[in-house]
Amino acid sequence: MTTLAQEEARVEAHSAELRKELGVRDLALTQILFIIGLTWIGVAGKLGPSHVVLWLLAIVLFYLPMAAVVIYLNQLMPLEGGLYQWAKLGFNSVVGFLLAWNLWLYVIVYTSEIGIQCATYLAYAIGPSAAWMTSSTWFVALSSAVILALMAVAATIGLAVGKWVHSIGGVFMLIIFAVLIVLPFIGLATGHLREFHPFRTKLPELSLFNLNILGKMGFGALGGFEYIAILAGETRAPASAVRRSVYIAAPAIAIMFILGTATVVAYVPTNAIDLVGPMPQVLRVGFGPFGIAGPLVTIAILMTLAMRVAQVSVSFTAVTRLPMVAGWDRLLPSAFSRLHPRFRTPVNSILLVAACSFIISLLSLIGVGQAEAFQLLFNAGGTFYALAYVVMFAIPLFGLRSVRPRPPLWLRVASVSGLLMTLLYVVLSVFPIIQVGNVAGFALKIATMIVVMNLVGVGILLAARRRTRVPAEMGA
Repeated sequence: MTTLAQEEARVEAHSAELRKELGVRDLALTQILFIIGLTWIGVAGKLGPSHVVLWLLAIVLFYLPMAAVVIYLNQLMPLEGGLYQWAKLGFNSVVGFLLAWNLWLYVIVYTSEIGIQCATYLAYAIGPSAAWMTSSTWFVALSSAVILALMAVAATIGLAVGKWVHSIGGVFMLIIFAVLIVLPFIGLATGHLREFHPFRTKLPELSLFNLNILGKMGFGALGGFEYIAILAGETRAPASAVRRSVYIAAPAIAIMFILGTATVVAYVPTNAIDLVGPMPQVLRVGFGPFGIAGPLVTIAILMTLAMRVAQVSVSFTAVTRLPMVAGWDRLLPSAFSRLHPRFRTPVNSILLVAACSFIISLLSLIGVGQAEAFQLLFNAGGTFYALAYVVMFAIPLFGLRSVRPRPPLWLRVASVSGLLMTLLYVVLSVFPIIQVGNVAGFALKIATMIVVMNLVGVGILLAARRRTRVPAEMGA
């Protein structure tokens, strides 16, 4: 049986061929970019003053436990592949492969949406004359093809370019949120806003709706610190760099979410909040009296589009490493581990992810405009990602049997909290947040999709074992 130290040494030998491009600043900006989703300030704003309590609950019950578990596992196993390696070494190769498979499926779904999102943002920025973009199949398909091609080129060139795309996206995120946070204070100073109480609280009601929102504000809004650890083999001093970047990004993200939501609540009635575009909505309302709302919102929309592309680029770049590390373990053909002779990037893995994302984007255009179909795909994608988190939180509780000393009690308590919050998200994601013809049928479709796709993953794994006779247990 391979020991933890031996397996780490084997992975590090493979990683030695990769270029070490990332530092603490790159990781911190990338985490701010990747974790913050602009729609969440609108979702939380629907709660009114109760949003502060639920944000704090989500931070205590999920965000801090996630940060603690990620720091612990990354310091123990600072390896290229991140969560895949943690699951493989913490449990076994089967769990590791299925975790990577679910994460890969999530990113394929997530990336495939970039064409329609690009068309939507451009239509908002240009105005009513561009409304045709969102309903034009050829324009959406062309947008997907162009953006995916550019991301594939950037990923092939490597993080020497990619880190700047991600860092600039993170800076854009900080700028837009800085404008959003300072807006109420400008309104108070000029008399356009009568009052502003960013930390006014109200206890939320105990209801299924609020539990659903809590789950989404936890895993949905705050998840993501583990993602950058996938690139540990391309990071300088990854054990300390990831830890320090979490220390920098975590408080910044929490403050941005809470104060950003407070601005939405201050300017927009809860029943009028636009869940699709809360940022341009509140900027238009807040800066409207100054006569600069139109140009400012246009700039904000274009910056948001740039951030969205950068966010997808983070997901795309990191997930292309999963077929590569699976190839190291002979769970996929070795071609996926082959590096570009000049840039030292897994070019075949990059092409695979780009091609699959484009195919899914084309399939999603069949019957475009059907909200139920989009909701089905969206909920299934989130569940794929959440299942990876279930495994991550289970590692300190049930895995790492050969590691001494055992994970400390406080970390296991944190893992239980994070695990329960993730399961809350999974259970409630089975049910739609829009009106559908048959709720039970909708839930059955999602459950069936999750089970079928994981059976496909099992089939790929069994085929790999028949081909290469990989031992059943590679980990603890």
